[in-house]
Amino acid sequence: MASLASHLSKKLKNFFLITLLTTAAVTSEQQCRNFKSIIIFGDSITDTGNLLHLSDLNNLPQSAFPPYGETFFHVPTGRFSNGRLIIDFIAEFLRLPYVPPYFGSPNESFQKGVNFAVAGATALERSFLESRGIHYAYTNVSLGVQLKSFKKSLPNICGSPSDCREMIGDALIIVGEIGGNDYNYGLLVGKSIEEIKELVPLVISTISSVITELVHMGGRTIMVPTDLPIGCWTSFLTQYQTSNQEEYNPLTGCLNWLNEFVEHHNKELQEELNRLQKLYPHVTILYADYYNALLHIFQEPARFGFMNRPLSACCGTGGPYNFNNGSQCGTKGVDCCTDPSKYVHWDGFHLTESAYRWVAMGLLEGPYTLPAFDWSCPGFDIKNRTSSGRQYSFSSR
Repeated sequence: MASLASHLSKKLKNFFLITLLTTAAVTSEQQCRNFKSIIIFGDSITDTGNLLHLSDLNNLPQSAFPPYGETFFHVPTGRFSNGRLIIDFIAEFLRLPYVPPYFGSPNESFQKGVNFAVAGATALERSFLESRGIHYAYTNVSLGVQLKSFKKSLPNICGSPSDCREMIGDALIIVGEIGGNDYNYGLLVGKSIEEIKELVPLVISTISSVITELVHMGGRTIMVPTDLPIGCWTSFLTQYQTSNQEEYNPLTGCLNWLNEFVEHHNKELQEELNRLQKLYPHVTILYADYYNALLHIFQEPARFGFMNRPLSACCGTGGPYNFNNGSQCGTKGVDCCTDPSKYVHWDGFHLTESAYRWVAMGLLEGPYTLPAFDWSCPGFDIKNRTSSGRQYSFSSR
């Protein structure tokens, strides 16, 4: 156990040295929040079991079967990973319970957190995407549907309107990651990048509308994650595999044109969040830079404990990236690697617990939350902070 702590401490030191040298400091007024709960909207990056509970028993998602959940929970929980997600590490950091899924948790009080994220969810309504020729019926629980579910649940969660407003104000609200599936589905059905790009302002507008509504409901701290570097995604590297090496980044092996598209989305998102921040100066709107936190890992994997060129899936089969869309993780005959901690990718669409841990660290203790936010200001209770006040140490089992 001591050697594990020493190893993790060494990794943390490397992480901070790298990020301090490569990232410009962002100055802003830091607002302290002693969060009493976490409220979550999103897709499979943040789903802690909603899709599992919404699914028919005869048509369960992959996340219902081993090896999902094997590393930490030791059983499948509905999370699309081998263990914890980014939001699980955030909950640990804030000394709050893991956030339970809203659907299928009838005995939960949800006083310390509630999760409406559903794997496969889109920002835009499915009917709209279908009108654009994007037919990929994975789930119909869009961001708007999730918000409606939240509103409908409020009387049971917090009671009176005044109590609910106070509860929402004391919560860390996470809106996303959302919107990635709108683009992913379009790509998976063969839409051109130009057609996908037309969706960006619509996705951003939808996210903005939900944030605005949450502010009017009393929200005071809202974290909005970016889209992820899908040019490094095992599934898309397999789909768009080409002999033209100019399409790949020479350092990471990721597809340049896909990451450039995501950078466009993220730029538009950040500009909209800046606009909202000026409109609501009493609210803290945090841009959670998942994209660069992950890209840094793909650029220097060894520094974070991963294998060189970590683009293949831990759980999968076939091809140079260990991925076959017809035989995905969780189905019979699909193998899993022996050491997921060395892999960034879990199943070709989602990441391992180890990768999610590093992204969480980058948000909470690194430079990837903008504006800079003091998570450890006076009166803020942080689990596992050392007596010397040094960086947080994630728990491990």
